Amino acid sequence: MSYVSLLRSRYATRLLVGTLVGRLPSAMAAVAIPLALRNAGASYGFVGLAVGAFAIAAAVAGPLLGRLVDRVGQPLVLLWTAVLAGCGFLVIAAAPDRQAAVVGGAILAGAATPPLEPCLRALWPEVVDAGKLESAYALDSASQQLIFVGGPLIVAGCVALASPVGALWAAALLGVVGVLVVATAAPTRAWRAPARQADWLGPMRSHGLVVLLISLTGVGVGIGTLNVVVVAYAEEHRLPGGAPTLLALNALGALVGGLVYGAVRRWPVPPARRTLLLTGGLTLGYALLCLLPVPPLMSCLMLLTGLFLAPVLTVSFVMVGELAPTGTVTEAFAWLVTLMTSGSALGSAVAGWVLEQSGPTWAAACGVLGLASSVLILLAGQSRLAADQRAAGGASAVSTV
Repeated sequence: MSYVSLLRSRYATRLLVGTLVGRLPSAMAAVAIPLALRNAGASYGFVGLAVGAFAIAAAVAGPLLGRLVDRVGQPLVLLWTAVLAGCGFLVIAAAPDRQAAVVGGAILAGAATPPLEPCLRALWPEVVDAGKLESAYALDSASQQLIFVGGPLIVAGCVALASPVGALWAAALLGVVGVLVVATAAPTRAWRAPARQADWLGPMRSHGLVVLLISLTGVGVGIGTLNVVVVAYAEEHRLPGGAPTLLALNALGALVGGLVYGAVRRWPVPPARRTLLLTGGLTLGYALLCLLPVPPLMSCLMLLTGLFLAPVLTVSFVMVGELAPTGTVTEAFAWLVTLMTSGSALGSAVAGWVLEQSGPTWAAACGVLGLASSVLILLAGQSRLAADQRAAGGASAVSTV
């Protein structure tokens, strides 16, 4: 289908752009916080502690904020979290030489990260026609790459024009601006989750959803591993532009893969099987990375792995939306973000240790193991995923009669 037609859907462009802007602070934080702390004389150990506190706080709080959105709606949660996260960044900017303030600010900024990503995915069914929904998810997953490229570039610009602290101010401002664009849109203000069953498990009542989310943790492990391996590879081969060049190629591949996937109107393979096949393709691409070929071939492999990544995420978004029990869709998408982020952190940590002990080939193999576990989980859970999806489709059809 035409993405121009999709973006012409009322509010689609506004919500997508606002979400991308509002999510820039998360990508900026990974660069801006270390630069600001190092500029203030902090040790690398403390820098790692602060960045880790930000990431862990965001991962833990994400599902809780998603559940809150499902209960009270989107605007209130988005606006308050944007303000609180901005305050966290400003605390770090005001006192980068005070460890207690930095850790507190990092925890506040991470825990209050506005849940724009799950909120947008909950809104897509309200904004676009059912026939355009998978294309909307594809555009969503593909456009994420702009965040990971744009965030560090904005930080670099702030450092060049002002200072690392200026990047933290910019992160606080962009977060508020993006949230205001999304939170004041009519679909956001009108959206309400259906009444949910009183159950503390929330979306985890769906066994099929649990299978899918656990499998995506392995995808996160692969991504985290790749981030470490490319640094070592770029240093060894003295690659022009260093690791960012390879990561940019990976992001480009994901952008193209997502757009191509979403342009297909109808797939002959059902979503559960499609997820398995695409994850298998992603695993094969990561397995080839273990060869650590010469830079031209490595560049092609980075594009290849990216081509599979966005389609894996797209079909996963579709399935999460279908498998989430009534009234839990935002929390379900928040769990997806949390588990993939946790998997990425685990992959980076393990790959870093293995890299020091055994070299880049074995470090790259860690990513393959993570993705292979995803394939095995999806393979073992195919019948459950298919059954739960059929049941969800039937329930949806009944509810619309």
